[in-house]
Amino acid sequence: MIVLRFLKFLTSFVLAALVAALGVAAMYGLKWARELPDYRELDNLTRSLGSETKIYARDGAPLGSLIPKVGDQAISRTIVTLNEISPFMVGALISNEDRRFFEHYGLDPYGLGRQVQRVARGDSVQGGSTLTNQLVKNTLLLDEYQQARTPDRKFKEWILSVQVERSFTKSEILQTYLNTIYWGDGGPVELYGIYSAAQAYFRTTPKDLTLGQAAYLTVLVPNAGRYFRYEEVRPLMRVLLSRMVEDGWITQAQMDAAWREKVQPRGWQVTYDDAGNVKAAKLVDRTAKELKAVVTTRAPHFTQQVEQELVRRFGRDVVYGSGGLRVYTTLDPKVQSAAETASREATGLPPGATLAATVINPYNGEVLGMIGQKLRGTEPPAAWNNAAQGQRQIGSTIKPLLYTTALSTGLSQSHREEDRPVSFPCTGCKNGVYEPKNFEGATTYRDMTIREALDRSLNLVTVRLADRIGLQTFFGKIREIGLQTNDGTGLAAALGAVETTPVKMAAAYAPFVNGGLYRAPRYITRVTDARGAVLFDVNSQPTQGKRVWTPQVAWLGLDMIRGVVNDLNEAQGGLAGRAKFGEWPVAGKTGTSNGPKDFWFVGTTPLYTGAVWVGRQQGGDMPIYYYSGYVNAPIWRRMMELAHQGQALRQFSEPPGIQYVDAPDQQFLPNVKLAVLDPNYRDAANTEVQADAPPPTLYRETTYRPGNDPDSLLVSLDRTTNRLATEFTPPQNIVQRRVQLEDLPGYAPDESPAPLQDEQADPEAVKAAKGVTGTTQSVPPASAP
Repeated sequence: MIVLRFLKFLTSFVLAALVAALGVAAMYGLKWARELPDYRELDNLTRSLGSETKIYARDGAPLGSLIPKVGDQAISRTIVTLNEISPFMVGALISNEDRRFFEHYGLDPYGLGRQVQRVARGDSVQGGSTLTNQLVKNTLLLDEYQQARTPDRKFKEWILSVQVERSFTKSEILQTYLNTIYWGDGGPVELYGIYSAAQAYFRTTPKDLTLGQAAYLTVLVPNAGRYFRYEEVRPLMRVLLSRMVEDGWITQAQMDAAWREKVQPRGWQVTYDDAGNVKAAKLVDRTAKELKAVVTTRAPHFTQQVEQELVRRFGRDVVYGSGGLRVYTTLDPKVQSAAETASREATGLPPGATLAATVINPYNGEVLGMIGQKLRGTEPPAAWNNAAQGQRQIGSTIKPLLYTTALSTGLSQSHREEDRPVSFPCTGCKNGVYEPKNFEGATTYRDMTIREALDRSLNLVTVRLADRIGLQTFFGKIREIGLQTNDGTGLAAALGAVETTPVKMAAAYAPFVNGGLYRAPRYITRVTDARGAVLFDVNSQPTQGKRVWTPQVAWLGLDMIRGVVNDLNEAQGGLAGRAKFGEWPVAGKTGTSNGPKDFWFVGTTPLYTGAVWVGRQQGGDMPIYYYSGYVNAPIWRRMMELAHQGQALRQFSEPPGIQYVDAPDQQFLPNVKLAVLDPNYRDAANTEVQADAPPPTLYRETTYRPGNDPDSLLVSLDRTTNRLATEFTPPQNIVQRRVQLEDLPGYAPDESPAPLQDEQADPEAVKAAKGVTGTTQSVPPASAP
């Protein structure tokens, strides 16, 4: 009786334990079921694993690629189909990784038994034992497997593997797996998929892999670091080839031939005897397998801007996640080559200076060429793009915008202002006044036409003119053409205390030549996915441009900057004559910021508008005996004359309503005629003068005042990198700048922050600046920046 009671108790206990176990299992099963990703997403992942986004110039020439990313790591992965892969590679992979692949349904009973035993013993859980397990781990459960491994993740892997096997064919699973395998470090990128592996290790395609090469790549799958230990790889290859014979993938004769094959992975020098045994193996270049071509980019600074525009338009997931985009850009290879040649040939830079240059089509805003650094031989340029990211004070290049705004209010080129000392009340300024001066303090003490004042770039006349039309009028106009005034700048803005980029300055000058229309710079004309579906086409979204001046006022402004180039020769104080080339009409303006820190020339022909900036990468003053007319104008000229080669000569297109009169002061402007409005076109002067709003202007020299522009943001920048300041930025390096919201991604902190180094001093510039004894030579003086 006691024995029966005990057996009954034991049976009840066992049943209760089983029920409890089933309950716990059900609870965890429901929990895991809720946490499982949708296995059907594998089909989307197959399409979106990411071919590289390829970028092309306007003529279809390839510029480079945007590399897909896993997290923050750039990867090289090109999707191929199973019939584009050598059968040797398929057989080697199955024999090495999952010999019963075609017999199981996602779970190998033998492997599963071993995993259960490990879990029961409390041992660590090992990786998936089938190809399907590994595929699930590398795709659907990738995020979880980047964390610590736990038994529940292994169970999720098993459940998903069964679901995948029920929904996809073996061929689909195998093809996706071959496109997701990690094959090691490719230098600038990580190697994912068989295409990248074949390219990196043997510079061939997956379809052309030999049996020996396929065996080598397969042995790397469990441990890509074996690349560095060829003596470890070779015996494993022999074991794998023997398995392939056993499994019927190859014959013994094929194995023997493969063993005698002289496999030469990139970077290795391996010698063999006639029997296929290794006599010597030496790693001579550990970087030889890097896929440099994948990230080599023509016009890298231009491509950076294309990338930013793509991310802004489509989002990072589309650009990096879906991959396979085909991007057709505005870049003109001839114009790009012209800019690059002009940069390489520029020998008159101040010591330690770099440069940036850009050319746009003034009629549609397309950026045709761009360089963001001084180019030196074949040396790759620094990544920072001064042409589109570097906010620099623009100096006197802003003056034509002010003068044209004045003309749009009804003034004429013969309007006069005094070239005499002047002061304005200024809260916080020294002695409570703002007292601008002409360049080098030169003052004529006479009234003069604003045409002559712009030719000579006189600050006193310019400030008086700005005060006459009002800062609100001026600021409102320059905001319409894409420039952002710094808060609290005041009248100093009329002299160039405004910061922007060369590409934006080129766009700001485009209305002079296109009849008064502003268009923001653009880089992309068309985007498709890998299958040719059109995602964006500029022709289906034409931009009419924003009218900032009437055609007549735009012509008056153009006539004034033509005068800057042509009215005066160097002996008479001309500043921009060195920009002229051939028979092409040229208009433009030099500019120099205080210090001098920044040199500029912005100009236009009837065909192209361009800007050249020269300065030190980390800021700081340059020698005072350099001038923008002598530094920048020749660079701009060389860039433009190369870009215009082969183009039919054309003239600026003059609108109706323009008349010409002699300049009133022929002794100062000999043989100069001024463009004026026909009285019948008086309505062409269409800018309303706005009253300056109180309180009195606070000048940026001493006071900084936040603004309320909804399209911009006040940010803290590291002055040494021009990127957003971080907790590591020294307080003395932090400056505040107002930037447009659409430009904000370009100021993201460097992932590996390090101060940018100044460019090395140009040897030719040093020679030009110093005599034989080391004393400074004199440089022909300019009367204004």
